[in-house]
Amino acid sequence: MADRERNTINLQKVVSRDPEIHSGDLVFAGTRVPVGSLVCYLKGGYSIEEYLKEFPSVQRWQIESYLELSAEGLDHLRMQNAGASR
Repeated sequence: MADRERNTINLQKVVSRDPEIHSGDLVFAGTRVPVGSLVCYLKGGYSIEEYLKEFPSVQRWQIESYLELSAEGLDHLRMQNAGASR
């Protein structure tokens, strides 16, 4: 149970959802930046560095943690890595 509580706390530092912030969309914790914007940037071919320049309130560790937790993020990284190895 302690592990589960620890994982929940870590997740709360990465992302949050509040009906009063960005219409309840999933946002990076402590910001008003929707997580969906990261997915759109990455799908559009932009780098994490470019995203961080556009949204400086988001921390790199939040992005990396989200990508680790997100199946969609993992799929994107697999495709990106496959394309880079060609």
